[in-house]
Amino acid sequence: MSHFTITTVENESGGSAHLIHTEHVNWVLLRDDSGVTLIDGGYPKQVNDVIASVREIGAQPGDIRAALVTHAHVDHIGGLSRLANRYAFPVHLDPVEVSHARREHLQQATPKSLAKLAYKPRVLRWMAEIVALGGLDTTGIPNAEPFATSADGSLDLPGRPVPWSAHGHTDGHSAYLVAGGRVLVSGDALVTGHGVTAHVGPQCIHPVFHHDEAANREALRALAERERLSGTAVEFLFPGHGEVHRGSVSDAVATALRG
Repeated sequence: MSHFTITTVENESGGSAHLIHTEHVNWVLLRDDSGVTLIDGGYPKQVNDVIASVREIGAQPGDIRAALVTHAHVDHIGGLSRLANRYAFPVHLDPVEVSHARREHLQQATPKSLAKLAYKPRVLRWMAEIVALGGLDTTGIPNAEPFATSADGSLDLPGRPVPWSAHGHTDGHSAYLVAGGRVLVSGDALVTGHGVTAHVGPQCIHPVFHHDEAANREALRALAERERLSGTAVEFLFPGHGEVHRGSVSDAVATALRG
């Protein structure tokens, strides 16, 4: 049985972007005639769901040409090392985030840092469920590589994703503009829900999960400004947690920062 739902946005020049939404974390698939790009990879115990989602969009795991990572927290890279080894594809990140993915250091909430929230029944339930998904795993991706953009700022991968720097949640967090500019994959810089809160809609994730909360808020302002200056008409937000959001980056950022 599938443990995910899929939202698809077509690229008007060809190909498609798919948000794979699960209760605790999301990942994204970009597909065109050249293959599939996977963005993020869920928790360690979600490897089979990632594979199933690739097949659900009509592709095969062997079609994955590369994985991109928004940031190297366990809920986003948990299964990528195994998948990359099994299907022989590279894993790319913002150059600043590579050492984090390789686990040369770790910028991640710990059981100790989460203890101050543990009095909430919702948080206790969330903690139990993400531990069962492998949330305490500290395995990295030893062969993680920095991405290299082309002259137009895009990556030479299926879907032609364009990295948009969003440093703050982690030092090298990156968002990705996809589907010909119709979708921003925002990772955890900007989410629409999370297991520790009942709030739904554009929001900043709980401060306990940020490496640098102030820098993340500045990164959100920079994303909104980049949308404005580029003239990009973003229509959808594919967040790292929560449901798809329809609307501009600027409006979503304004809502999140007010919260």
